[in-house]
Amino acid sequence: MPNAWVELWLEQVQVVRFFNTLFCHIFKPFLIFCPVVNIKERLDFSCAIFDAGGGLVANAPHIPVHLGAMQSAVQFQIQYWNLSGRGGIAEGDVLVSNHPQLAGGSHLPDITVITPVFSSDGVIIFYIASRGHHADIGGIAPGSMPPHSTKLEHEGASIVAFKLVENNQFQEEGITELLIAPGKVPGSSPCRNLPDVLSDLKAQVAANQSGMHNLLELIVECGLTEVSSYMTFIQDNAEECVRSTLKAFSNALATTLSSVEGMDDGSILKLKISIDRECGDATFDFSGTSEQVLMNHNAPPAVTYSATIYCLRCLMDHLPEGAGIGRAVIPCLNQGCLAPIKFILPEGSMLSPSVDAAVVGGNVLTSQRVVDLILKAFQVCAASNGCMNNLTFGDETFGYYETIGGGAGAGPRWHGQSGVHTHCTNTRITDPEVLEIRYPVILREFSLRSNSGGKGLHDGGEGIVRTIEPLRPLTMSLLTERRVLRPYGMSGGNEGQSGKNLIFMKESKRWVNVGGRCSTNLNGKGDLLRIETPGGGGWGRPASFDHAAVQEEQTRTSNPFVGYVKGGSLEQYDGNQYTA
Repeated sequence: MPNAWVELWLEQVQVVRFFNTLFCHIFKPFLIFCPVVNIKERLDFSCAIFDAGGGLVANAPHIPVHLGAMQSAVQFQIQYWNLSGRGGIAEGDVLVSNHPQLAGGSHLPDITVITPVFSSDGVIIFYIASRGHHADIGGIAPGSMPPHSTKLEHEGASIVAFKLVENNQFQEEGITELLIAPGKVPGSSPCRNLPDVLSDLKAQVAANQSGMHNLLELIVECGLTEVSSYMTFIQDNAEECVRSTLKAFSNALATTLSSVEGMDDGSILKLKISIDRECGDATFDFSGTSEQVLMNHNAPPAVTYSATIYCLRCLMDHLPEGAGIGRAVIPCLNQGCLAPIKFILPEGSMLSPSVDAAVVGGNVLTSQRVVDLILKAFQVCAASNGCMNNLTFGDETFGYYETIGGGAGAGPRWHGQSGVHTHCTNTRITDPEVLEIRYPVILREFSLRSNSGGKGLHDGGEGIVRTIEPLRPLTMSLLTERRVLRPYGMSGGNEGQSGKNLIFMKESKRWVNVGGRCSTNLNGKGDLLRIETPGGGGWGRPASFDHAAVQEEQTRTSNPFVGYVKGGSLEQYDGNQYTA
């Protein structure tokens, strides 16, 4: 009998894994619909399936900071449209929103498109959603990532709730009105390249339709009852994984964990984690975090939820030794991961700002620092570069956006990777050929930043140097963090180097440090913008190197790709190219 139960359990585990994989691959064709560089080339998008109540079930392996936040966006739309007098949600409707504080968004450039999936008897059974970062939606700076915004209205078009498609008709006139509305704000521009944004929104609608088609095919093959049941099983499994993980860390460390991290402007992020060792519940209390700031690195609550769900998923792969607690089937990111978690986010703090607060940097800067904060409390690894190193440039005719990688933090069993995107971002960098063909710039340097990673028993990864020359006058904007405070080391490892942003003006013939946040006009050929991103922190005391570790380090330094395994967005990109 025991053997029969074991065989049955193993069979169920395999089925859960099978459905998990099926759900996560429903969106594979998404890239073929997208014409614009930021989504098609950089993969700055996410897709997910939600249950009838808006709970996240499964996601394609894309951008972590999107995925935890998308659940809030879907649930808001369900509540909004089902209020009396708003018409409800009908077949042939597709919903769109991006408002961070009111509608579960992350920041305004991330526009979420939501498609309901109906059963044969006209009842909503699931939702399909895609979120893409649109390179320009208006605002006070090209690229819609202004370094010095102080109000949400400075950051571009704001959409609380709108039917992008109604009765199977794309509402181009209505969405155009919303996208050009920022031009009414003094000092702001409307969407600078409206045709591109409209094309990408249509691509999101098409991607959702493709996902819906694949999901309905799965329902025909397996039956609605079985598909719905395994969606619930996957969420339950995620919850059990998180509970087991929290119990393991409470046994190995303590039932109360805490950490404090500073931002470059002097703001403080503070966290106290209280774990119930018996049931695996936990409270993440961010009391003591600084007040809302008159800058743009305020983060709506959905961003903190995303950072937390990402960290919890990572912790499952790094359980403390000797904890005596096993792990269930590894889940994708879904609603179940947060079921054991209670959040305390003080109202009016930078993690729960007012409705009109500027938040464009919260999604790309503060999210990374919240990850630093959580991983520091659990003592699992050194800090990574702590920033998405955001660069935008353009003029009144276009906007371009990219994030630049840096060094990853080291841990007890690994060196930090060099020159990679880390944590809440999982985008690619635009290929040099694509960048130079599509935009009026030349990429003068793209290299690893030597000696920027913190030294240790295991070294932190190296940052990146990226130098760009404009070919005509352009406004270039930088929104970065870790230019003052350095990424922390762990267990005696050294800190990584902080980053640096420089411009070279051909008239003055000198390099000038422009700080972490800057929007400046470069005049064209001969002017240069140089970004040096932070390295990762080291792990363990450097003096404890032995001969084998030194040899390993020499090998790694001569070839930074030793041990590299292709995965994440790059693997997904290649797969899409072969299946397109």
